[in-house]
Parts: sequence; structure tokens; C-alpha cells
Amino acid sequence: MTAPDISVVICVYTEDRWEDILAAVASVRAQSHPALETLLVVDHNAALLDRLAHEYKEPGAEGTIRVLANAGPRGLSAGRNTGVAASRGEVIAFLDDDAVAERDWLRRFAEGYADPRVLAVGGRTEPVWASGRRPAWFPEEFDWVVGCTYRGLPPGRVRVRNVLGGNASFRRTAFEAAGGFATGIGRDGDRRPLGCEETELCIRLTRARPDAVLLIDDRAVIHHRVPEARERFAYFRTRAYAEGLSKALVARSVGAAKGLESERRYTTRVLPAGIARGLRDALLARPGGAGRAGAIVAGVLTAAGGYVVGNVRARRGGARFAVPPVEVGG
Repeated sequence: MTAPDISVVICVYTEDRWEDILAAVASVRAQSHPALETLLVVDHNAALLDRLAHEYKEPGAEGTIRVLANAGPRGLSAGRNTGVAASRGEVIAFLDDDAVAERDWLRRFAEGYADPRVLAVGGRTEPVWASGRRPAWFPEEFDWVVGCTYRGLPPGRVRVRNVLGGNASFRRTAFEAAGGFATGIGRDGDRRPLGCEETELCIRLTRARPDAVLLIDDRAVIHHRVPEARERFAYFRTRAYAEGLSKALVARSVGAAKGLESERRYTTRVLPAGIARGLRDALLARPGGAGRAGAIVAGVLTAAGGYVVGNVRARRGGARFAVPPVEVGG
């Protein structure tokens, strides 16, 4: 079977990440499976749009680079939808603007689509800590807080409920079947770090296409920069609370049974094992053991609080999101 053409979408919003953006694009250009094109979608920042348009005004030999303005409301979801609509590939891959992909990233994605039932393939995201190493108190079970693959996900190439948005790909027909990323759930620049837009999309997709297969292949690796501010407990707590708010919106959209299906296993099996490891390490006088156990407990309680608040807001009509149809390019 011929490997699919892949368009890569990188959503950007601030000039503060200029060097990161250049590194992300360079990593796409170096792929063993060349990208058909790379689309840089700029989120309502005219200065950054002009700067990138000047930087990439000449197409490179490694594939066309196109700079676009977000055609929808401010935020990551609308930026991704803009990229999907403008793309030409059979598969659309998404890469965070502060991450770099390993050389075989797209090749691993392409291999996953050999099965025509596969409509999405995600990968593994490794943290690159600004301080040079993981904070001793920071539990691997909560690496999703910094946009990375967390302890508890199965290894290898496996079927999953949802892929993780910063390192993911979708077949074009997925958007034709389910529409685009929901606005009002995901990130909006530097505001509260909400998420879960890819979770909601994946659940909506499998409802629209019950035969769909969604995969994660841990050989499709990217390295995601974690700034110093996100190594602190204050951000950990803020992000966990925002995740609870987002989960409430997802549950409102697709129902709690499906919206919290994976989270039940995570909270009843993965997290208790993490607490036990932390307490064991504390008893053995290993650094950070008690801190990791405490952080897991705090993270669960904070996320649960966010979920309760999110549910109350949803019932009162104060939390809204929209699922836009996407005019799929090609």
C-alpha cells in the first residue's frame, strides 16, 4: 500500500517562542518520510504572521511551508481547524510549536495508516525540562500536565480511546465524518490552560464511525520543551484544575460514561500505584518520594474540584463550546 501524503500543522501564537518555532519546522523538514507541506497557523498575531511569512517566503526543498492566519476565533482549536481546511494531505499531523520531532515521526504515523480502518495515530511526547531534569516531586503519572506522555499509557502500537493533541495525526476523512475541533474547550493563548479538545473530537469520531480505529505508537516520538514556570507546583495545580473544567465540558458533549471511561482506570489503578511507589521511595529515603505521593493526591483532588465547578457552570449555562463543521481542503 502506498504511504499517505501527510500535511503537518503547527499552531503558533507568540514571538516569545520564535526559536522553538524554527526548531519545530526544522525537525519536520528533516523527516525520513517527507511531509507534503508544513502549515504554520498564526493565532491573531499580525507581527508574528509577517515575521514568519518573511522567514519562509522561499519554499524549501524539503516541502512547502505555508504561513496562514487563524480564520476562526482565538484559540488552538480554531487554529487547528484552519490548518485542516487549508491542508492537502491525506493525513493531517499536528505538532506543538515548542516541540521537535524525531526523524521517523511521520514514518511511524504513515505505517499506522496501512489499515484503512485507522482514522487517527498519536505518538509519544517526552518532556525536556528547562532545569535540565525532572523535579523530584513531579510524578510521571501527571506528565499530561506539561503536555507529555504519562505513566499508565500502554506501550507499543496500541488501540486507544483518544490521541493526545500535541503529537497526533488524523486521516482527512475523520474530519469529514465528525467535524472539527470544538472551540471553547482547548487553549486560548496564555489564558487558563484548558485542554481535552482532542479527547472530545476522538469520542465524537468513534460515534460517527463505530468501525474507526485510533492508535498510539510510542515510536512516533517528539520532545516537548517544559519552561521553568511549568515545573512549579502552582502551575501543576492550575493545570489540574483546568483539566477538571475541561472534562466537565467533554462529559457534557459526549456523556460521562464515554467521556470519563479512560479516567476511571487511571484514577483507580494507575494513580494508587503511583502513590504506593512514592510512599515506598519515602520509606527508603529516596528523594522526592513523599512529594510525588502528595502531588498525586493534590492533583486528583484539584482536578475533581474543577470537574464539579465545570458541571455546575454547564448546568447554569455559563460554559459553552461549539463544534464547527470543517471545510476540508485537498
